[in-house]
Amino acid sequence: ALGAARIGDVESAKKDLKEIEARRDALKAANNGYWATEVEVMRLASAGWIALAEGRGEEALTLMRQAADTEDKNEKHPVTPGRLLPAREQLGDVLMELKRPKEALAEYEHSMQREPNRFRGYYGAALAAEMSGDDKSARKYYTRLVQMAGKGDNRAELTLARSYLSQ
Repeated sequence: ALGAARIGDVESAKKDLKEIEARRDALKAANNGYWATEVEVMRLASAGWIALAEGRGEEALTLMRQAADTEDKNEKHPVTPGRLLPAREQLGDVLMELKRPKEALAEYEHSMQREPNRFRGYYGAALAAEMSGDDKSARKYYTRLVQMAGKGDNRAELTLARSYLSQ
């Protein structure tokens, strides 16, 4: 649903959203509250991206804030790995899409408190800081991104970070 909505395939995203809702409902019926809540976060985030794809920016923000707040209240199960795509990070992404980088930076930083040392988190924060004119924060996050990557693949994000830091 997320991928389909982000590339503008709203119909596929809506179909996937119905499947997410069915899985959430099945988990609720089985009294599996933790996973039902995790799937609800997925549902809210997906609905947010669909709203954004349909040009309803404020509704997208409302849904994504609900997803982030719900995820923040649901403590990660101790035997599960870290979240692949934290809802609060996605909220930052939506704010960037809506050209609100200062607000996006605050969300990326908030996400880092709960989900630290994430490549996407550092990149999102660095880009948001750069776009909002906060050079000090942009340098800090681009530096962390480059340090984290080490000699890894030469991704576009790293090229941008290294270019920014060389100025």
